[in-house]
Amino acid sequence: MVKPKKFLGQHFLRDLNAAGKIVEAFQPGSSSVVEIGPGTGVLTKLLVEKNLHPVLFEIDRESVAWLKEHFTTEQVDIRHVDFLETGFEALTDRSIAVIGNLPYNISSQIFFRILESRDRVSQVVCMIQKEVAQRIAAPPGGRTCGILSILIQAFYEVETLFHVSPGAFHPPPKVMSSVIRLTRNKTSRLACDEDLFFKVVKRSFQNRRKTLRNALKDLNLSAAVYSLPVMDKRAEQLSVSDFVQLIQQIEKS
Repeated sequence: MVKPKKFLGQHFLRDLNAAGKIVEAFQPGSSSVVEIGPGTGVLTKLLVEKNLHPVLFEIDRESVAWLKEHFTTEQVDIRHVDFLETGFEALTDRSIAVIGNLPYNISSQIFFRILESRDRVSQVVCMIQKEVAQRIAAPPGGRTCGILSILIQAFYEVETLFHVSPGAFHPPPKVMSSVIRLTRNKTSRLACDEDLFFKVVKRSFQNRRKTLRNALKDLNLSAAVYSLPVMDKRAEQLSVSDFVQLIQQIEKS
């Protein structure tokens, strides 16, 4: 059996009922299936039973050896790599659907990687720390709203499907977990410069206690932009459309 490694943030799912609900919520359609962090293959087994031939991204050598013992190359495509380093670059040009019990210590970084391939990733169904799930789904106006809230909601519909208690894992984490589903929305492109959108959103929330006027002062924007009423607000008070409109004003100035 594979020994969970703390430095990799491994908490292996052992609740088969929860695993079944996760895979049931996964609707890849014709997309290529990618599982991130398969560990001991609890989700993998169910994906194989559905003949989905998943590509498995696994960094842990011991887990890779276990997976190779239990699944054939006809059933799965095992990539012994660090997903944060490789992303989806080595895959085909087909659309991608992602599933996984994500390592809690790098889940946010994984979402940023997914956002980089937002034109290809059609759906994500994953287990993450409940607190992170709440941030991703958070509406504007509260402390929970953050960088991931705005960036993910700009391109995906977010659903919180169900919660999972620590006892469903080995070893049990110290936090509750949630399963969420992200479905690519109909926004193929934002109505503004997307690189600037990402930059402004990140900078705004990195200084979230400040008004936008102060949080963005290092960007050397025009006086006209700094005088806009929206600049009196804090980042958490803005919606996706508010940020898009701000970027449009910056582009005009």
